[in-house]
Amino acid sequence: MDIEYKTKKLEDECNNFKKLVKKYGDKNAKLINRRLDDMRSVESMDEVRDLPGRHHPLTGDKKGQFSIDLEHPSRLLYKPSEPYERKEDGGFVYSSITIVEIQGVKDTHDGKNKK
Repeated sequence: MDIEYKTKKLEDECNNFKKLVKKYGDKNAKLINRRLDDMRSVESMDEVRDLPGRHHPLTGDKKGQFSIDLEHPSRLLYKPSEPYERKEDGGFVYSSITIVEIQGVKDTHDGKNKK
């Protein structure tokens, strides 16, 4: 899959290990790199469910986004980038999602950014 980023700053952080360590700590920096490499290694979201990190859809105000586990309680958030297909019920056709946009690193359980 191809990976895009919500902001240029986030892209710079995710592509610079030293910046990741400074902002999120060594363990999360390594996990972020690993998760991104894993996502780049597959063709579509259809294969993502088999990757490590417990990829799962979010609900509530984050509906349409997905989360991957990092060091608890941090999660790497992403969403599908268009174009992609939808099912009649509005669900995603995962095999049609070949680009995702990284939204950031957050604690989705309390809604606060993990710094």
